[in-house]
Amino acid sequence: MLATRASTATRLARSFATVVDTKASGIKVAAVDNGQPTSAVTFLVKAGSRYEPSPGAAHALKNFAFKSTTKRSTLGTVRESELYGGVLSASLSREYLSITSEFLRGDESFFTSLLTSILTTPKFLPHEYSEYVLPVVRDEATLASQTPSTVAVEAAHALAFRTGLGASLFAGPHIPVSLDSVKSFAKEAFTSGNIAVVGTGIDPARLAELVDKALAETSLPTSSPLSPAPSKYFGGSTRIDSHEGPATVFFGFGTTTPSAGLSVLSAHIAPTQSLKYPTVPHSSTTVTPVHLPYSDAALTGVLVQGPDAKSVKEAAKGVVDKLKKPLTVEELKIAVARAKFGAAAAVEGREGLTDAIGSKVGCLVRGFVTSSARLLRWTNVDAATISKTVSELTKATPTFVVVGDVKTLPYADEIGL
Repeated sequence: MLATRASTATRLARSFATVVDTKASGIKVAAVDNGQPTSAVTFLVKAGSRYEPSPGAAHALKNFAFKSTTKRSTLGTVRESELYGGVLSASLSREYLSITSEFLRGDESFFTSLLTSILTTPKFLPHEYSEYVLPVVRDEATLASQTPSTVAVEAAHALAFRTGLGASLFAGPHIPVSLDSVKSFAKEAFTSGNIAVVGTGIDPARLAELVDKALAETSLPTSSPLSPAPSKYFGGSTRIDSHEGPATVFFGFGTTTPSAGLSVLSAHIAPTQSLKYPTVPHSSTTVTPVHLPYSDAALTGVLVQGPDAKSVKEAAKGVVDKLKKPLTVEELKIAVARAKFGAAAAVEGREGLTDAIGSKVGCLVRGFVTSSARLLRWTNVDAATISKTVSELTKATPTFVVVGDVKTLPYADEIGL
């Protein structure tokens, strides 16, 4: 019994993820296997919106995932995956295009080969672009434009960083995206230097072997990784008239020096509800923390939404007052604990684990990545750290976005910014 407990503790302490290099292709692979009955493999490509050569190219490229390749048609990809009971998905962030397959343990050979073929032999057929890709791109862009929280966060990025990280995740309604621009972007991004592979429920050595085997059939071009221009924070204010959804205000700050203090500050000024099912009715006005770290920058702030301009203004002003007030010892302890819990809880899910590993896989060396090491970054956060973080943030121009009735929603100075 004691031996079992000791071995379990050792395994949990060190098996958060294991990083290995593929022998033939040179692609970095990171994986964790906790013995679950299902597995997942994600190919992370440096093809996020910050890298796109023209607006909307990354959004269109994401929706070209799982279309025809030289090995399979679109229908063949779907039907074969269904036979294995697998689930295929693609998602886009500002830095990565993620192409994922989830499947029963033991089917990793087929799905690794399938994902590899999407990157090595895509056909980019014109009829699929017009019939399958563009309609989905338009629908996703339309839905985003009708969701105030998404509109606010997208506008905040544009104000904060302008180019690069300021590029939208969605194609614009009035800016056409050509098939040639998508193909050109894929040619630049789908190279060995821009790709990493993340697995869950699979042995890392086994995954590296499968990646090498798949790439032995059809290899990826070799090139240096895409290197975007360094991010620079600007800030600013914009007001977007909308009659969709609740009155919305986003305000925050950006920085090109991300730190643990930012996540602690975010946990303090807009804490999540500790009681999952409170006895007191929820307020109709919500205050949601927004903390978005990137490889060379971060955007942190608060999204306030409510039924009317008055309630939103009052809630936003309360958050600003809290931001300016020094933390007590107890408040700091609570904020650090919340930040640690949020980070730890995020990696319990497959998507959060992939994000956590993938965001650093390109700069990791061969070996173990432990969850304890991930949490060490908050150890030295104290009141002085938070005070310095607030001082540095507030010296810069705030990023302020309102979405709704622009005649009644507050201006930045009216909430104390």
